[in-house]
Amino acid sequence: MRDADLIRMTRQIAAFYEPYPEAEAVAGIATHLRSFWDPAMRAQLDALAETDPDRFAARVLAAVRSLRAPT
Repeated sequence: MRDADLIRMTRQIAAFYEPYPEAEAVAGIATHLRSFWDPAMRAQLDALAETDPDRFAARVLAAVRSLRAPT
């Protein structure tokens, strides 16, 4: 998938969670990514967030970091 498409989709998810409190938004974004994005998309997102974090909302970056943590 193109990087631009991943970024666009994360912006849409972040916009949905914008009115939510910070912790709830981060958890919701992480849940969405875990539930609806396949592992390859998540891996691509993780790599892109690591190399170019300025392209992502802070809440998306926090959600991506939370997905890295062992469950």
